[in-house]
Amino acid sequence: MIVGINDYPGQPLRGCINDANMIADLLATNEDNSANFDVMRCHNVKTRDDLRSKLYRLFQFEGEASLFYFSGHGCITKYGGYLIMPDYTRNDVGISMDEILTIVNLSPARHKIIILDCCYSGAMGTPALTENNVAFLAKGVTVLAASREDEPSIEVAGHGIFTNLLAEGLRGGASDISGKVGSTSLYSYIDKAFGAWQQRPVFKANIIESICLRELMPPIPKEELRKIIKYFPTPADEYQLDPTYQNSIPGAIPEHVAIFRILRRMHVLRLIEIPGEEYMYYATVNRKRCKLTPLGVYYWNLIKQGRI
Repeated sequence: MIVGINDYPGQPLRGCINDANMIADLLATNEDNSANFDVMRCHNVKTRDDLRSKLYRLFQFEGEASLFYFSGHGCITKYGGYLIMPDYTRNDVGISMDEILTIVNLSPARHKIIILDCCYSGAMGTPALTENNVAFLAKGVTVLAASREDEPSIEVAGHGIFTNLLAEGLRGGASDISGKVGSTSLYSYIDKAFGAWQQRPVFKANIIESICLRELMPPIPKEELRKIIKYFPTPADEYQLDPTYQNSIPGAIPEHVAIFRILRRMHVLRLIEIPGEEYMYYATVNRKRCKLTPLGVYYWNLIKQGRI
């Protein structure tokens, strides 16, 4: 469920619906246009009761994942954080983040994801009525918030800074070599993009594994990546190169040339290295050996375990 609210009496916003539509479009399909999330857009929700009923419906889902994205006003009081609704009053500004978390914690879905781009959104997951700052997240809950609980969330040129980075990450900036954008890698991508004096995004999770939020075309086809365990039977093995792997050299062997193209992609992705040589061409000419980098060993293990 994707919610963007611009129409607040007396304090309208400009970019929230833009943000919501951008994220909805990205989550609806993977890069190859295959179906991803079944997205419901709920823009300019008018009342607390309407949003609350929609949240109940969303988090009653018993499938793989339920995701709630919100772009709008937020506030913090001594009673905790709130998502402000257009029917706010002085003493009842909106829906409590603690209440939302309770709804989410009770969800039967395997993964429950909350993404908030609003001021003070980092209060989500840290109940106000406790004597410490422990986050009470049920198993499978992930919270990705635009700012800490004492910070505003900034909007520039019609989009929230946080959501712009979120979109960039979903487009591929946060993908791994297999083309998957996970919740943890997405947070890491966003966090590194903010300067030291800017708002700080917040990540809270109680998960066994990171969920893939979107899939992109991988920089190396999976069938080629899986050959890493063929070329390197153990992580400590080295692969011998020679001039027969180089198509531009007389005596090249077609089978070796095909292997070299794959090894070159692995080299570009920093999965393999050639000690003493910067370029793959000279590695063949000088009959050098290539070996796995630490990143290469990481993916070697994933493939060996059947996880890619």
